[in-house]
Amino acid sequence: MQAFLKGTSISTKPPLTKDHRGLTATAGSSGENKKVKPVPWVEKYRPKSVDEVAFQDEVVAVLKRSLEGADLPNLLFYGPPGTGKTSTILAAARELFGPELFRSRVLELNASDERGIQVVREKVKNFAQLTVSGSRSDGKPCPPFKIVILDEADSMTSAAQAALRRTMEKESKTTRFCLICNYVSRIIEPLTSRCSKFRFKPLSDKIQQQRLLDIAEKENVKISNEGIAYLVKVSEGDLRKAITFLQSATRLTGGKEIMEKVITDIAGVIPAERIDRIFGACQSGSFDKLEAVVKDLIDEGHAATQLVNQLHDVVVENDVLSDKQKSVITEKLAEVDKCLADGADEHLQLISLCATVMQQLTQNC
Repeated sequence: MQAFLKGTSISTKPPLTKDHRGLTATAGSSGENKKVKPVPWVEKYRPKSVDEVAFQDEVVAVLKRSLEGADLPNLLFYGPPGTGKTSTILAAARELFGPELFRSRVLELNASDERGIQVVREKVKNFAQLTVSGSRSDGKPCPPFKIVILDEADSMTSAAQAALRRTMEKESKTTRFCLICNYVSRIIEPLTSRCSKFRFKPLSDKIQQQRLLDIAEKENVKISNEGIAYLVKVSEGDLRKAITFLQSATRLTGGKEIMEKVITDIAGVIPAERIDRIFGACQSGSFDKLEAVVKDLIDEGHAATQLVNQLHDVVVENDVLSDKQKSVITEKLAEVDKCLADGADEHLQLISLCATVMQQLTQNC
């Protein structure tokens, strides 16, 4: 008991006075202000205005007219990932409403949010029914409507999409909808007919290279033009993926020059020598060699879907194979891809695929 009382009563530190506390708080806050929070480069270099959006001229033209005072229709953006669909509408919304009204005038929902029929009936409908109020502090004209952005709309259920139809018509005076998806075929016809459709084209290699070089220069990243070209190749037209790979490679190299091998490791690409070994094993006609190569590939942690994608490109560009042989292998690639998507065993599927390639290659011998 005495020890307990001693522990609680004895204190070697003098109590903090109000002045001490104030000084401590001030010092802490000033230190925090100086610290710059690290931001992913994808967000840091996201287009801040419509003018900064690259390679999507038709959409930019429509949005610019709405910024000049013209009415904005309901929009449907579709196209491959990483082409600027979400960035474009967010940049336009910021320019339309300004930083003060952006939060109150824009509702953004994506696949990470619950977007079943109940959410459409409650959250979206309630937001759409709110009256528009407020004006911009900078004196610029503010449109008399709100914007609902439904990102990855192709993952919404058909029932939720159907429930959205009436809301789009009923609240057309105060609300505009922007649906964003990768596959327009997964959006029900009644919704697509209510929207102006815009296809976002995959970004050209030249535009991607220029954007990546600009980011590399601003972040003091050492990378050659050949390295940038390889980065664009492995990202397959997805600028977001390319920027993420560039940031990851920069962190990995720690200020040294980024080489192709580093990009290959980060992107999960199977090296060309490994693909050549698979073809060599197939041409040998030995099933034991083939199984050993496939086992090594899986043991090294390479994804089977990645091999399917790369093997497709190699087969199509191969001059030795006839058109008939290419068509047989490509059909098998499609089957394996579907089986892998359904959760089939990777080892068995790759053995089956490589056995088909072996049959076609050994026909020439």
